[in-house]
Amino acid sequence: MDIVIVGSGKVGFSLAEQLVREEHDVTVIDTDEEALRRAGDQLDIMTVRGNGVSTAVLREAGATNADLLVAATSADEVNMVCCLTAKDLGTKYTIARIRNQEYTSSVAELRRNLKIDMAINPENTTAVEISRLLRFPSAANIETFCRGKVELMGFRLQEGDFLVGSPLHSLPVQVKKLSLLFCVVDRGGEVSIPNGSFVPKAGDKLYMIGRPDSLDQFFRQLGRYAPKVRQVFLVGGGKVSVYLANILDKMGIHLKIIEQNEERCRQLSERFPRVTVIRGDGTDSELLESENLTASDAFVALTDRDEDNLIISLYAMQQGIKKVITKCNRQNYAGIVRSLGLDSVISPKFVTASNIVHVVRGLQNSQGSVMNSLHRIAGGGAEAMEFTVGPGTRHLGVPLKDLKLRPGVLLAVIVRKNNIIIPEGSSSLQEGDRVIIIARESGVLDLNDIYASESTAGGAGK
Repeated sequence: MDIVIVGSGKVGFSLAEQLVREEHDVTVIDTDEEALRRAGDQLDIMTVRGNGVSTAVLREAGATNADLLVAATSADEVNMVCCLTAKDLGTKYTIARIRNQEYTSSVAELRRNLKIDMAINPENTTAVEISRLLRFPSAANIETFCRGKVELMGFRLQEGDFLVGSPLHSLPVQVKKLSLLFCVVDRGGEVSIPNGSFVPKAGDKLYMIGRPDSLDQFFRQLGRYAPKVRQVFLVGGGKVSVYLANILDKMGIHLKIIEQNEERCRQLSERFPRVTVIRGDGTDSELLESENLTASDAFVALTDRDEDNLIISLYAMQQGIKKVITKCNRQNYAGIVRSLGLDSVISPKFVTASNIVHVVRGLQNSQGSVMNSLHRIAGGGAEAMEFTVGPGTRHLGVPLKDLKLRPGVLLAVIVRKNNIIIPEGSSSLQEGDRVIIIARESGVLDLNDIYASESTAGGAGK
């Protein structure tokens, strides 16, 4: 696809990186020559220097024939006008990053009037992700499918866990009865899809998928069930914190926020009377101790600096806080701290880029199976996708034991009406089913992509 990205900041660059990896033709527009040089040197893309609102600049970037334009500058108004201008020039689909809360209530009207096909808010999306982790503190990562009927969770194995040292096929009967499946393992950065003979080790990060109540029961059996979070200690009072405070306030969770900026503190106090807001340096361990950090059930680091977030999160973990969540946009940092046991690392740019990649795949596959959602898991080493089975899906009604799937692909869950099915050899797909696929490599655009080609299947049988 021909894709134009306006803005080469964190989101724009991360998105361009992922789209190039999926072999799209990408052009990036920015007024910053240094940002363009960095993007051009590191990625196989075209760059255009100029204002993305300009008709001439958009024409030069190819907006007249573009399949998609993503406006991801730091200014909402610029993004909205970019989309309007691009649509008038002939761009087929437009996405605008809109962050200002003042526009939130009127997004539907803005989309209609400014010809914006999709509006995305990285800060709000990040806050929703964090609130989900706070609802289930035992998990390091949580993704939801089929409107909450199915959940995928990641957790780190510890010495003494009953899974350690025994193959998965020998799990206790009470675990086998649960409606769940172990679908991905991350062992020291090596991501794989485990089979029944896989032997988990302490330190592995396991991902499992299934019914929410079954996942809940599993954590209880593992002895890892954590009580409901009632008090959250948050450092940083930016946009993500505002959205998160709004969610947690409605959930009845008591929130304490430390923020250095006096004006931000005042705004937070006025908007959320039940939230305790303290002006101070969240990296000051003496301040954290004086504010009774250890009495909190969870700690969230949301400052504007990745380095500060990681350091204070590690400090909170050392103080015995059971649930620690960290905002970090630098993937190289995230990998380092995960090795130290800090698993719940959230990247707004990564979440946003993944959401847009999901849209891109849907546009590519407008005639095939509908992709309802896409989640990157295991540090981007695997993908979890939800599809709706259509009349064009191959092998309907054929038992899975008679089919050959592509290497590195797992058919994890079938949702048929209100039934959650963990597939067996006798299971088959029916039109209207919702199916969750796990793939180690990207490139699955349609349900038909999960099947091995006849030549591959034939070769495998020799």
